[in-house]
Amino acid sequence: MSSSPLPLSPLCQLPAGTTARVFRLTGDDGFCQRIREMGFGEAALVTKISGTTTSLCMVNGMRIALNHGAAMSILVEHLPAGAR
Repeated sequence: MSSSPLPLSPLCQLPAGTTARVFRLTGDDGFCQRIREMGFGEAALVTKISGTTTSLCMVNGMRIALNHGAAMSILVEHLPAGAR
């Protein structure tokens, strides 16, 4: 498996207003399939709007709220400024 040259963190730890790219999904196959169907597939751009316990995110033009456990299972790579 390749590694990311950019720092990785769980989506729940992304600061509000920050955009990152989904790098890897963790969890069982059913969870990963459902989260991909919601738009959080690998390489998707996601912007965290707000939240700590519940993360409100923008992905593919939709606002989606995720509980803390789901947001912990989505590993994102921080993008350099201007890379969006």
